[in-house]
Amino acid sequence: MPAYVIAHLQEATAHPDIAEYVERLPATFAPYGGRYLVHATPHEVKEGTWPGHVVMIGFPTLAQARTWWDSPAYREIAPLRSRHIKGDIIIVEGVPEGYEPTAMVQAMRQGFAAD
Repeated sequence: MPAYVIAHLQEATAHPDIAEYVERLPATFAPYGGRYLVHATPHEVKEGTWPGHVVMIGFPTLAQARTWWDSPAYREIAPLRSRHIKGDIIIVEGVPEGYEPTAMVQAMRQGFAAD
């Protein structure tokens, strides 16, 4: 199943390290099948607040996303970002093709009935 690295980048301090990080980043995820899906493009807030920018990188599998995150190439450049940009980053597994939430809804309903 595909997996996604999602970064919600909020407070950034302009610094040359950030440009270097952005330049070097694709070479770190390409060997693991990663590719940009979203990269700091404009977004529309429909509910709540969402300051900052979104970056999303897709990987063929959760294992490949985790291996990229822990790779020496990425660990080497990560401080270029983390020293100058605050935010949250998650790795999340996608759902299979044709996914239906039926089983989850049934479990929820059983839980409601038990209360």
